[in-house]
Amino acid sequence: MPLLQFDTTCSLSDAEKEAFAERVTALYTSEMETTAGHVAVTIRDREPADLHLGRAVDGPLLFLDAEIRRGRSFERKRAFALAVMEYAGSEFGVPDENMKVVFTEHPGEAMMGVDRVGGEWDGE
Repeated sequence: MPLLQFDTTCSLSDAEKEAFAERVTALYTSEMETTAGHVAVTIRDREPADLHLGRAVDGPLLFLDAEIRRGRSFERKRAFALAVMEYAGSEFGVPDENMKVVFTEHPGEAMMGVDRVGGEWDGE
């Protein structure tokens, strides 16, 4: 039951946000070997002064805070992070230096909806 929270200075239309959320969900389900129905995505537009990254160059910034269930391997998380950053760079012109991904892992029971409580990850 991941929550993928994006903060960005990119100016995205509603259609671009929808396409972005769909693409990120597809990348997550592929890299993390899960289904899409429980993937939540937020996209928050920020003013340039709202975000700072010491190594940043001219161009938009994009940060991802990925709240995920614990248990995924480093390789899976790295593959997902790289796929998202590659997509954001090619689709929206975000320079590599201007992106950051942080994973926060939770026990399955800490992730819930009205109809379910997450279980533990039994994969790799």
